[in-house]
Amino acid sequence: MSNSELKAGLAIVRAVADTVRELGRAPRGVLYSALMAKGCTLANYEQIEGILVRAGLVRLESECLVWIA
Repeated sequence: MSNSELKAGLAIVRAVADTVRELGRAPRGVLYSALMAKGCTLANYEQIEGILVRAGLVRLESECLVWIA
């Protein structure tokens, strides 16, 4: 993975985190759909969710991501 690919990936994770933080609660399907339109796969999206959950920034609540940080 190149440095620019890593930076792009981190920017996407941050954008998702910022979106959930601003909304407080975001529907997972809507987030995935928005990213899917830009070429994100389901596996990629699940990795993003996992990163945010393991970092303690969000929790999964039903079909939503909820900001907890």
